[in-house]
Amino acid sequence: MRRVQQLRCVLGGALSAGLIAALGGWIYLSWPAAVPSYAQVQAQFVPSDAWLLDRHGEIIDSVRVRFDVRRLPWARLADISPAVVTAIVDSEDRRFYRHHGIDWRAVIGALRDELWRHQRRGASTISMQLASLLLQRHERSGLSAWIGKLEQGRTAVSLERHWGKDQILEAYLNLLPYRGELQGIGAASARLAGKSPSGLSTSESLVLAALLPQPAASGALVGSRACARASVLALPVSCDEIHRTVQAMLAATAAGRDGPWPHLAPQLAQHLLHTPGERQVVSLDADMQRQARAVLTSHLSALANRNVRDGAVLVVDNASGEVLAYVGSAGSLSRAAQVDGVQAARQAGSSLKPFLYEQALEQRYLTAASLLADAPLSVDTAAGVYLPQDYDHDFKGLVSVRTALAGSLNVPAVRTLMLVGVDAFAARLRALGYGGIRADAQYYGYSLALGSGEVTLWQQAQAYRALANGGVSSPLRLQPGAEPAVRQRLMSAAASYIVSDILSDPGARTVTFGLDNHLKTPFWSAVKTGTSEDMRDNWCIGYSGSYTVAVWVGNFEGDSMRDVSGVTGAAPVWQELMLRLQAGGAAAPPAVPPDVSGRSTRFEPSVEPERREWFINGTQFRGVVAAVPASERPTIVSPVDGMVIALDPDIPDARQRVLIALQGARSSLQLKLNDTPLDGVLPQQLWEPRPGRYELTLEDESGQRLDRVQFTVR
Repeated sequence: MRRVQQLRCVLGGALSAGLIAALGGWIYLSWPAAVPSYAQVQAQFVPSDAWLLDRHGEIIDSVRVRFDVRRLPWARLADISPAVVTAIVDSEDRRFYRHHGIDWRAVIGALRDELWRHQRRGASTISMQLASLLLQRHERSGLSAWIGKLEQGRTAVSLERHWGKDQILEAYLNLLPYRGELQGIGAASARLAGKSPSGLSTSESLVLAALLPQPAASGALVGSRACARASVLALPVSCDEIHRTVQAMLAATAAGRDGPWPHLAPQLAQHLLHTPGERQVVSLDADMQRQARAVLTSHLSALANRNVRDGAVLVVDNASGEVLAYVGSAGSLSRAAQVDGVQAARQAGSSLKPFLYEQALEQRYLTAASLLADAPLSVDTAAGVYLPQDYDHDFKGLVSVRTALAGSLNVPAVRTLMLVGVDAFAARLRALGYGGIRADAQYYGYSLALGSGEVTLWQQAQAYRALANGGVSSPLRLQPGAEPAVRQRLMSAAASYIVSDILSDPGARTVTFGLDNHLKTPFWSAVKTGTSEDMRDNWCIGYSGSYTVAVWVGNFEGDSMRDVSGVTGAAPVWQELMLRLQAGGAAAPPAVPPDVSGRSTRFEPSVEPERREWFINGTQFRGVVAAVPASERPTIVSPVDGMVIALDPDIPDARQRVLIALQGARSSLQLKLNDTPLDGVLPQQLWEPRPGRYELTLEDESGQRLDRVQFTVR
């Protein structure tokens, strides 16, 4: 009897302890836990990527800038395939819509299995799993695991009180961990299936659901789980199809697909995107960007057998300066596809000549009808004798400025630079935005007329757009609708108009390029090509009234192309893009400035046919008579322009002299050194040098300057 009483006491105490524990657990679970709001959780979700959007809001590229986890943008439940939602809910929490955070039937079943069958079975609901993800709790064992489950349950109950079921499910699907670094249904579907969550098929949905219990499970185990789930749900999909899907999806894990977005402007995206989740809108037009990439790739593919791999394109709106297409590389055709051809500096070739002639016209040294000698020329420089050659190595004799510029003749350009001055031309190029032309005149010499300086495609587009806008320049822009940039007049409107007219003249360029070439368009457009030394770089830059298109073709490694010039390499790309841009309507020529007038002009001898020519007011004439040969005109032949003279400290100053010599001199001419007349016998004399910078000028009887050289004594 006493033993029975003792047993009753023990059982009563255990029952009381159990009831007390149950009551304490119920109170703990019922006590509200502090949980973040749905909006807070969504706002704190930071994707791994940043996105580049075009002017219309279309994604054109992305860059991964966060590497601790792989996340894509938050996926709304409405944008997730119902098949994957059904598969995950059925496998993880089939009574999700009937419980209030804790599935007590599953809890009791899990206790029974663990105490009597010694088997572990999960009882966590989707709400509890979300609570664990929000609490950032990891797997634990023993008493710590039970305490953790109580904490999850309490938080899950609070979530159910404050959130809707769809919000809980949506947050769970976006935060659940997947294979490797993947987190969320968006990253998992992109990496494993190569699509957005809305497009997941039934078999893909089953595989994603089967991965959740063990994201690192083998393909065979994942496949068997997915097959079992398909059988339970009576889905019309075979196990063979599921296993094929498993194989494809797990293989894609190693491939490392980034997401469902295009990569239309990777170089620009790398320049601009730096913050996870950033969405930056740029001025590019996605359709124009696609066209520019396609046209460039197509033409480069046709040149592959001529050792051409790389190219770049810029398309700019003339009025706003907004960049509409920015193609930095030919992509898969390139050996260095990550290089940005828009910003890479390369030799300019003949593409700088329009600005040289514009300066000569502006300074009234020349007119479009002035004659220049395209004949062998040797120029003494500080670095030696300079012998410019033409593109086709065939000298044309006397040619007009119009023919020289349109036909891209080299020798007349060098003669023009001798008139303008290397320093003045370099300063003009820097003002136009050619920041790479930093060295002094002595570094470039007369080869600057032929493009020995290094420039970028961005700089080329900006400078040619200034010509298109009548000599007014402003920076190019990548932000749509921003405040207009400061506009600055850098070139004369009159001279810019005449240069544009020359560059639009198909007849004037026939002397070099013939009648049938890739510079022609059925509407008004002005264009210039350029080819650097040894055919390393091709340029073609031109404009209509509305757009400027700049194209570079070459090799990023610097190796030469084979028999590819600007008119055969870059020009076809320029022409096709310009035709597409103006497909909606004809491009009208620019208006004639008020200080420009046209006049019928003839040549004696008739080196060119009589034509109507444009002149800056005050420079026009009806007839052009060839001047006396250069060998008979008064010029300074020593010292050479740009020469640096170094005094020798071992020679007494009184014994050091510099030869000043003239060609074609007569007694009535006057030499001036830094505006001070020089006394001495012409055509030559010896001058005692002193350190400094000097300008030597030759003037005729009326004081008009005939020639000028600059030199330095050190």
